[in-house]
Amino acid sequence: MAEDINNLVLEHLRAVRGDIRDMREILREQGSRLTRIELGLAVLRRDQGTDAEGVAEMGLRLDRLTDKIHRIGRRLDITD
Repeated sequence: MAEDINNLVLEHLRAVRGDIRDMREILREQGSRLTRIELGLAVLRRDQGTDAEGVAEMGLRLDRLTDKIHRIGRRLDITD
């Protein structure tokens, strides 16, 4: 009787160990996936910063062109 109880307890402990092993593997996999997501977000943020830099540069170029057009208009005496 006591031996049967011991065997039953051991069987349950083995099952618990197996479940814990499976959970550890799942946690490792989820950690890897989370790391890949974080890296992807970092790339997106870097790209967004690069895009903002490009927009600022284009704005500067547009401002310079506008200034040149105004100067040309003044020289030709066709300003608004």
